[in-house]
Amino acid sequence: MSDKSSSEKLQKVLARAGIGSRREMEDWISKGRVTVDGKPATLGDRVSTTQAVRVDGHPVQLASEQQQICRVLAYHKPEGEICSRTDPEGRPTVFSRLPSIKGARWIAIGRLDINTSGLLLFTTDGELANRLMHPKFEVEREYAVRVFGDINDAMIQRLRTGVELEDGKANFKKIKALPGEGINRWFHVVLTEGRNREVRRMWESQGAVVSRLIRVRYGDLLLPKHIPAGGYAEYPLDEVNYLRKLVHLGPEEQTMVKSEDRTERRRRLASMKRAVRKHQIAEKTPAKKAEPKPKPAAKPQRAPVSKGKSTQRQPTGKKPTRQGQS
Repeated sequence: MSDKSSSEKLQKVLARAGIGSRREMEDWISKGRVTVDGKPATLGDRVSTTQAVRVDGHPVQLASEQQQICRVLAYHKPEGEICSRTDPEGRPTVFSRLPSIKGARWIAIGRLDINTSGLLLFTTDGELANRLMHPKFEVEREYAVRVFGDINDAMIQRLRTGVELEDGKANFKKIKALPGEGINRWFHVVLTEGRNREVRRMWESQGAVVSRLIRVRYGDLLLPKHIPAGGYAEYPLDEVNYLRKLVHLGPEEQTMVKSEDRTERRRRLASMKRAVRKHQIAEKTPAKKAEPKPKPAAKPQRAPVSKGKSTQRQPTGKKPTRQGQS
């Protein structure tokens, strides 16, 4: 559709704009959900940033690879939130807490189920998100997991070598027992893929139950201790480029993160904690239903006046005598 020297593949441009991964965009193009200059797009189309691209009829703001700034957020997900943008059941979603941005959108790098807390990464770069989630890059995810059950060495060895799940064999790359005794014990486990509820299902295959699950690391990035549950922080350029290098992407040269001194950082964190508390209170407070307006009081009705003779004695103005005669 345009000169190759100044254009890129459509799915790559859409992924960079934060619409979704390249694979998702290819699927959307095949289904006719994408148009270029008013015409249905096809796989293999190339576009430039000057062309009009729409997805489901909505315009997409395009930017070249040089113009688009790759941003990454660390979010401390609390239990009880889901990783979808919207939920028909009205449950809280992780996206409701993130800062608003123009010309892009936040994409979750992987998911955590509703009962799992900890480190969840977001980025504006769909290609970066897609690669970090892909099993071939073997990016490590570390979890702190509290397990209820009688755990022995044979179970741990099976989890290291691999156990059969419904969707294939799975194993922990690393597993370490933390100090403690009893049937409620903490372990640290490491995976290099992110299948649905994989950690829980692996322990369940050994007859144990996960009672607590926290993601504490993604790659070499640890869950920041200063971020409260429900809070977030944007990574500076060094951490962004660490992630890009991890999945064989070129370095980013710009950042939206401003340098701040200790006082500014303390103020920002205090403001974040207040916002998190306010958000938690709002979620726990049931919405008040609009009370119906009270109806105006009915006016007292006057007794009807009879046209015939009244049965009541009418005053005469004369003082009665002792005998009762007037």
